Amino acid sequence: SLLPLLASETVLENPPTNPNPQNTCSSLLNTLVKDIDGNEVNLCKYQGKVLLIVNTASKCGFTKQFYDLEKIYEQFKGQGLEILAFPSNDFANQEPANEEQIKNICRVDYKTTFPLFSKTHVKGKNRSQLYENLTSGKGDVQWNFQKYLVNKKGQVVKKFAPWVSPSSQDIVKAINEELKK
Repeated sequence: SLLPLLASETVLENPPTNPNPQNTCSSLLNTLVKDIDGNEVNLCKYQGKVLLIVNTASKCGFTKQFYDLEKIYEQFKGQGLEILAFPSNDFANQEPANEEQIKNICRVDYKTTFPLFSKTHVKGKNRSQLYENLTSGKGDVQWNFQKYLVNKKGQVVKKFAPWVSPSSQDIVKAINEELKK
């Protein structure tokens, strides 16, 4: 009959909003994670953006890098950069805090505004799917504050050592190059 056909056409004309309209998501980003508040997040929502993915810790010699991460986030977020911070306690027990404490340290002490996620394993047999994907063929995470630059296609294009400042010329130049593509 004609009525069911018209009804289905109406539904098809108004598809649900998709954060990734091409319906393509790279294998790197095609994973679910929890944000710092425990909400499930599909990382496909970041497809099409340039990402700097960082494993963080609040009791590390590199913890002050939160200031530089926020600085470059403020500088480039309007151009399509997202910084995704994944706290991890995988190195020398340098992230003993719980999610609420981590959020407080990042938001209050370091004034960060970029997305924070729940504590994540970045190495070993319990490594998260995201970090399994990030490190595939690129070697293990060396320490806290290792940075992965991901292009708009959802591919890792550069890896930066923990001791390289987020506001270093190398990182800023690489971000700029990816944003222009």
